[in-house]
Amino acid sequence: MSDRCFVDTNILIYAHDVSSGAKHQRAGQLMEEIWVAETGVLSTQVLQEFVYSVRRKPKCPLSLDDTLRVVRQYLHWNVVTNSPASVVDAIALETRYGLSFWDALILSAAQFAGATTLYSEDFSHGQAYGSVTAVNPFR
Repeated sequence: MSDRCFVDTNILIYAHDVSSGAKHQRAGQLMEEIWVAETGVLSTQVLQEFVYSVRRKPKCPLSLDDTLRVVRQYLHWNVVTNSPASVVDAIALETRYGLSFWDALILSAAQFAGATTLYSEDFSHGQAYGSVTAVNPFR
């Protein structure tokens, strides 16, 4: 694994949600591979969604302290900050690919960072969105 890999929120949540069974195992393995290869990319949107969701949705939510520790670790990755231009780009991607605005904003961040792979459950597995190919690691 040498190309940049953008990781969507749902993959991060599974990696830290011990109650998610096989998805937790697979997401954890994938995250470890990305850490070792030093190819991870996130966006501020992904981090924001992660912080909100991982403390509320899992059967075993993370504590505030654990959430902060995890977020600080991910700040070592390439983190894309969405800009006003990202919002405009996302609107164009939403129209072009028939995505929700929020998924289009994820795709915009992945493209901006030069990622070639977007790990997510929310995109069509194997579909190329310009230079970024969506991969559902649970298939």
